Amino acid sequence: MPTFTIGEADFLLDGRPHRVIAGALHYFRVHPDQWADRIRKARLMGINTIETYVAWNAHEPRRGEWDATGWNDLGRFLDLVAAEGLHAIVRPGPYICAEWHNGGLPVWLTATPGIGLRRSEPQYVAEVTRYLERVYEIVEPRQVDRGGPVVLVQVENEYGAYGSDKEYLAELVRVTRDAGITVPLTTVDQPEPQMLRDGSLPGLHLTGSFGSRATERLATLREHQPTGPLMCSEFWDGWFDWWGGVHHTTDPDAAAVELDALLAAGASVNIYMFHGGTNFGLTNGANDKGRYLPITTSYDYDAPLDEAGNPTAKYEAFRAVIAKYADVPDERPEPAPAAPELEVALARVPLEPAVRREARHPSPPTFEALDHLGALVVYEAELPRAGVLEIGEVRDHAWVFVDGRRVGALARTRHERAIELPAGRRLALLVEEQGRVNYDARLGEAKGLIDSVLLDGEPLGGWTATPVDLSSPADVPGLQAFEGEFDLDAASDLFLDTSGWGKGYAFVNGTLLGRYWRNGPQETLFVPAPVTRAGRNRVVALELETLGAPVARFVAGLRLGPRAE
Repeated sequence: MPTFTIGEADFLLDGRPHRVIAGALHYFRVHPDQWADRIRKARLMGINTIETYVAWNAHEPRRGEWDATGWNDLGRFLDLVAAEGLHAIVRPGPYICAEWHNGGLPVWLTATPGIGLRRSEPQYVAEVTRYLERVYEIVEPRQVDRGGPVVLVQVENEYGAYGSDKEYLAELVRVTRDAGITVPLTTVDQPEPQMLRDGSLPGLHLTGSFGSRATERLATLREHQPTGPLMCSEFWDGWFDWWGGVHHTTDPDAAAVELDALLAAGASVNIYMFHGGTNFGLTNGANDKGRYLPITTSYDYDAPLDEAGNPTAKYEAFRAVIAKYADVPDERPEPAPAAPELEVALARVPLEPAVRREARHPSPPTFEALDHLGALVVYEAELPRAGVLEIGEVRDHAWVFVDGRRVGALARTRHERAIELPAGRRLALLVEEQGRVNYDARLGEAKGLIDSVLLDGEPLGGWTATPVDLSSPADVPGLQAFEGEFDLDAASDLFLDTSGWGKGYAFVNGTLLGRYWRNGPQETLFVPAPVTRAGRNRVVALELETLGAPVARFVAGLRLGPRAE
């Protein structure tokens, strides 16, 4: 069987020096019927290794309900990597960041009373052990020395930016080795001395994450990893977008110069991202470093392969650089067929009356207390008088209604917590969870109406809370449903233009594509071809504000909004 080890200065494949030229491709952000296409295009760019995170909350959204099928079939994904003749790097976290919902940690885990995240706290370690054992059941037989593609496994993820619990890291290593993982183990941190010291252990191979100043950052990395290969295991070739911002891009030629500098120094690399894909459904994360910024549905990342899987100018620039250091196939990806352009009339759909929970609460229960993994909860209470409503914190957006009439909204993105209410009998707040923070101290925070709810400074009680199921929405304040049908000659990638709509969620043939929002920058939702079919198809919009013209337009390509260079 092949061997993959770490030598004095290089990775060694069957005892010979080997440079890893990897590309990040997250299986959970790509339709499984399109995995093989994306992997093949990586090989044609000169990539020899595919790297992926493992998203715990995708595999186990509810405790004990493990799923490794369909979109979550990590084993099949790794088998497709092997079938293309490529190696694989697996990064199972348990924390992954990745601008992914809750940093990959399940909500049931982070909501566990008394749990200590990302440290050697008994409850957390027990659950992490169980999770990693399930992942390694898939990975262990697919290691390179068993005839599979996996050559590296990463322990934790940028841990030095969060903590320094060496017992915790040692326990992750023990679980990993006890599960039969024999390939080299790595860590990754930004090349800052304190992060590199805190984020690793002796026996783990340190790697760096950065997107520029390669010579300087590799030198810092070498100070902390004195032997073995240097590796940038997250070479940031673009950036992520958030709602209300701009579409982030990097100049292809400038990015290629940075990649060239890395490879010229003899380093191995993982291009983050090779193909970003999509935060389908409700899987987007959020950042909060003083201001809450929910991540867009698109995770295009300005990567070499765009959100729809098409090569970009950056693809060609990177391919030319890689060809200076490794063999690159002569074959090129075939151009994608033109996407159908359609205009579909939408009709308002009446919704069934909501089945409201009758339990009364002295304060609004959180989404976690309701065991609700969806995006919306309706909170209602009797309104004794007009006055100023004050909420400790809105997580994350609340539309406010009095007697069924909308009177305003409170947005976490704008730090809004108070609103003047007119006189009425019934107060309702439709609260949206816009994406769970995936980084730093707010990881695992509760959602809903947090802390006190006051009317003119006095507590307001007697609350009911009704979770909303987006797959079968009910008639609740502020939510409208529209649908339309259209025909296709064959299954095809589509691009749903949402720029004329307000804020909400879109489905095609029952698949929740993700969120849309008029404040951009994203203006289209990507519809993977396997979601569509020849013949009749159905599009649904669940609108929280104002749809505008009742029309669904499918356009020729991605529109990700105004750019920031």
